[in-house]
Amino acid sequence: MQRPHPPEDFALKETSPHLGGGGISGDKLTSTYDLVEQMQYLYVRVVKAKELPAKDVTGSCDPYVEVKLGNYKGQTRHFEKKQNPEWNQVFAFSKERIQASYIEVVVKDKDLVKDDFIGRIMFDLNEIPKRVPPDSPLAPQWYRLEDRKGDKIKAELMLAVWMGTQADEAFPEAWHSDAAAVSSDGVSNIRSKVYLSPKLWYVRVNVIEAQDLIPTDKGRYPEVYVKAILGNQALRTRISQSRSINPMWNEDLMFVAAEPFEEHLVLSVEDRVAPNKDEVLGRCVIPLHNMNRRLDHKAVNTRWFNLEKHIIVDGEKKKDIKFASRIHLRICLDGGYHVLDESTHYSSDLRPTAKQLWKSSIGVLELGVLSAQGLMPMKTHNGRGTTDAYCVAKYGQKWVRTRTIIDSFAPKWNEQYTWEVYDPCTVITIGVFDNCHLHGADKNGGSKDARIGKVRIRLSTLETDRVYTHSYPLLVLHSSGVKKMGEIQLAVRFTCSSLINMLHIYSHPLLPKMHYLHPLSVTQLDSLRHQATQIVSMRLSRAEPPLRKEVVEYMLDVDSHMWSMRRSKANFFRIMGVLSGIIAVCKWFDQICHWKNPLTTVLIHILFLILVLYPELILPTIFLYLFLIGVWYYRWRPRHPPHMDTQLSHADKVHPDELDEEFDTFPTSRPSDIVRMRYDRLRSVAGRIQTVVGDLATQGERLQSLLSWRDPRATALFVIFCLITAIVLYVTPFQVVALLTGLYVLRHPRFRHKLPSVPLNFFRRLPARTDSML
Repeated sequence: MQRPHPPEDFALKETSPHLGGGGISGDKLTSTYDLVEQMQYLYVRVVKAKELPAKDVTGSCDPYVEVKLGNYKGQTRHFEKKQNPEWNQVFAFSKERIQASYIEVVVKDKDLVKDDFIGRIMFDLNEIPKRVPPDSPLAPQWYRLEDRKGDKIKAELMLAVWMGTQADEAFPEAWHSDAAAVSSDGVSNIRSKVYLSPKLWYVRVNVIEAQDLIPTDKGRYPEVYVKAILGNQALRTRISQSRSINPMWNEDLMFVAAEPFEEHLVLSVEDRVAPNKDEVLGRCVIPLHNMNRRLDHKAVNTRWFNLEKHIIVDGEKKKDIKFASRIHLRICLDGGYHVLDESTHYSSDLRPTAKQLWKSSIGVLELGVLSAQGLMPMKTHNGRGTTDAYCVAKYGQKWVRTRTIIDSFAPKWNEQYTWEVYDPCTVITIGVFDNCHLHGADKNGGSKDARIGKVRIRLSTLETDRVYTHSYPLLVLHSSGVKKMGEIQLAVRFTCSSLINMLHIYSHPLLPKMHYLHPLSVTQLDSLRHQATQIVSMRLSRAEPPLRKEVVEYMLDVDSHMWSMRRSKANFFRIMGVLSGIIAVCKWFDQICHWKNPLTTVLIHILFLILVLYPELILPTIFLYLFLIGVWYYRWRPRHPPHMDTQLSHADKVHPDELDEEFDTFPTSRPSDIVRMRYDRLRSVAGRIQTVVGDLATQGERLQSLLSWRDPRATALFVIFCLITAIVLYVTPFQVVALLTGLYVLRHPRFRHKLPSVPLNFFRRLPARTDSML
């Protein structure tokens, strides 16, 4: 049954959670585990058993332990034919869901038909000790098992039972009562986990030349190029201009590789013997761990590599021993770059790959993932809508994943994580997902974890040492429009260790020096970023539990470069918003010139006269004015972090067909008539953009033509005007020139004409290069 959709509310809300079991006192907290609400758990650690009785005909038993608390039941793995098993497993039961007065720990023997009862231990919940971290761990004890009548038997079970919080060191790896409905193969999928992105390197291959190539057809000039393959990446040089057996290229090929290096670089020299037919003249395989690691812009030494050629003998591939061709290369791992795997607008890390080049950290970022409210049903299970939500947060190389809360539209995680901060102008991304890999489903791995929403927080927008507790809307754009999927409650704190170091960061380039000394092209960066995201998603999907590809790609904004009419409109209006201040000033000045408000115009005249008579006051006045504006706006400074804005994104009033186009596959999967309509619409929009760009180019070319003598009469007039102006300015004091110019600009409307001015008429008559365009 679907829950009714709540009214849409896309605003950010400030909350007042009871953090750390203490609370907030003037933005300061009164507890250590202080960015989350304390949650009470009943922990049961089952360690081992001894002297269990034989139950099978073989004279042994297959024991396991079952921990029962009310309707919740968890069990350990079972051992084959072992009377002294050791499990060392922890079970955690949320105190909020406890509906019993005692806990029962039962030892059973695994059987094909019905499991045999061996013994049990009962604990009264009122007598269980409380442990508050960072107390020492509670030592387990031996307990004698009882039979069904309550009589003691010989067998014993070692365990520990205590009440604790989520700050307990046993919490991350514990079996949780929230997972009671999850099949055994899905339990690892619900636990919290910390992941590290693989260390990424740029691999630079400078292909210089080759020597002594032996083409099959010696009666023609070879058309030789070099193909380089690294994993799933393949690049090739241009065909060498020197058509000989000693070709030269001197081209750079760039790849992305991740430590530990699993693939080798494979280079092959090939001859284009015919269209779509290439012949391999030689090949070499280079392990990445043998490459030089470059930390600066200095060139590394070149090396010659032998090229191997294989020939077919009796149907088998063998090396051609007589083959003695070589290739000259300069290869290195470029550690001076930052390998971009995120969108540059939302980067969480800007450090170079080489650790030797890292600066010291400037602070600590702490994130408390508290809870979510009003989540939408994401799938159907047992005939009703359900959601199994978990959060993923990414900052720098560290990814964190909270545990999955089973079947809840208002999950409470209350998990806290910490990152070191090296640059305040970075962004932390928090995503919420529905776990679709539980309940024993998805045997073939076909389903994907569904997106519930995403939050981005830029650290530079946060005040240091302040705790921000807000509820962020979780917004997802569907083909039917923008939809609020719920809200997530977060607590964030950015603590600065050195204010001087942090302020000094603002004077540094955003990216490492190599990006400016040896810049990569935009096309290269796009291609390399695509390869980096694929490598990261592949490595994280191989972790246990896996951080799946669809999750990683959503967090890294893989599809942000795709065409979207909605995004184009949003960016256009962003530009107009930036220009609106300049346009407003121009309108205000036009009103001053036209004496719309005589009193204001008179005051402007007085200010103008003062600045002309005392020109040394111009710059101080400008900067003082900017200072006063900044101080004035301090009263209205933003007090909340930025959040997803549907109006800014143009997601609240986007046309359905534009959304359908945005969610279309690449290449398109829509019918030809729809594609034709969209193509015509794109041509119309691009035509308007083309007109605007052309107009801007025309104005620039008219400026260039002032002195180019393209129009000899116009250039002659301008040159004569410049000579006269230079003489006049030389003999006339600057104050007089500025005074006359200002009074002319501010003249009364009765002295103005409606026709355009002479300089404007002259400028519009200048030639541009539009006449030469087809």
